Amino acid sequence: MSTTTVTQIAQENINVDDVELRSTDHGAPMTPLEIADEDTGLSRKNVLKIVAAGCSFFFAGANDGSLGALTPYILRTYNVGTEWISLIYATTFLGWVLVAATNSHVARYLQLGTILTMGAVMQLAALLLRFWTPPFGLYVATFFLQAAGMAYNDTHANTFVASVKGAHRWLGFIHAMYALGCLVSPLVATSIAASVGDRWPLFYLFLVGIGAVNIVAVLITFRDSMKFKVPSPTESTEEIGSVSRSKNATRDIRDTLKSPAVYLLALFYFFMLGVGITAGGWVVEYLVSARNGRLPDVGYIPSGLWGGVFLGRVILAEPTHRFGERRMSMMYVFLILTLQLIFWLVPNLVSSAVAICFLGFFYGPLFATGMSIGSKLFDKRIQPTAIGFVFVLAQAGGALFPALTGVIASRAGVKVMQPMLVGLIVAMGIAWALVPRVPKRNE
Repeated sequence: MSTTTVTQIAQENINVDDVELRSTDHGAPMTPLEIADEDTGLSRKNVLKIVAAGCSFFFAGANDGSLGALTPYILRTYNVGTEWISLIYATTFLGWVLVAATNSHVARYLQLGTILTMGAVMQLAALLLRFWTPPFGLYVATFFLQAAGMAYNDTHANTFVASVKGAHRWLGFIHAMYALGCLVSPLVATSIAASVGDRWPLFYLFLVGIGAVNIVAVLITFRDSMKFKVPSPTESTEEIGSVSRSKNATRDIRDTLKSPAVYLLALFYFFMLGVGITAGGWVVEYLVSARNGRLPDVGYIPSGLWGGVFLGRVILAEPTHRFGERRMSMMYVFLILTLQLIFWLVPNLVSSAVAICFLGFFYGPLFATGMSIGSKLFDKRIQPTAIGFVFVLAQAGGALFPALTGVIASRAGVKVMQPMLVGLIVAMGIAWALVPRVPKRNE
């Protein structure tokens, strides 16, 4: 399947004069004029930007990956039940909802580098509020701020990488970096928490350091787009330009909500993140409570899951693209279901650890594959808004199902995680079958 990027189409069909007149009609982090002028090959500038995008995804993964390992410590330090962990997932979801409501408007007024910097700073601010063991209410609230910053970072970095030639490889790279963050984070979190006990929030200083590096990387590599967007010269006053951009942003949102492909791809991500975050978030507590594992030993299991995800995104990206994204992804879903049944039905810690690692391996390429499909399904004008909407629905699944697991587990025990995961995997496969096929484009 050939990979035709949004940028290539823009280069072939848009001349400079046309672009000048239509510059306010696109809500992408890079305007059409910027895209037309931008080298979409692997120039040194673009390589550095892809590396910086990978750093942002590593930072996001390090934050997300730590929650599963820290959940038993959160429960014991704050003396709360599993249902209270649901609040963390709920506030995370609300952060993504905020970005979904504002993303199109923000992209009209801020250039790519400015948006990425804003997101990076928001995430760092959230982490600075965590490391000193704040009250539980404030601790939960920081996940709202962190999720909003991550949403601005992820959607716009993803849109940029999707515009680079050979996007399927580089999308695989940045999402592999997310998985690498999820792999490293539980190892560091478990090690620190086991050493300092109730002072486990000191782990967040590790994330503060990564967040600072992320800000520096964005400031250096995206310094050419560290500006506010200005109205088109065809608009006579700043007020008119502001009104025009606001109307265009509203139009983009409306057109996005009218696209069936957006909903169908979002449904797939809704269940997919439900699978990944439920498994990663509750596997430690499950092994401690249901399999009588020792916390210092099983705290490392999420790293096995995310290690598998990382390797899957690195190793399987090219075969998935070469042999057909739809066919290969459906095969991965069947393998994931098989491994989940082994994890559930074979009550052994070693087999559980092995099964969860291989489950992660075949789960790994699904996210980047979906983004690759989305970049071809969505019109370039609504692509940032559409991807943002898909991410929000994905986060809804990533918040709803782990939260629901926590609520049910508070009454029925954490064993409910297993049948819930089986149901989510089946639903994920059905949703993938419903995603529209990518229409062939005329070269």
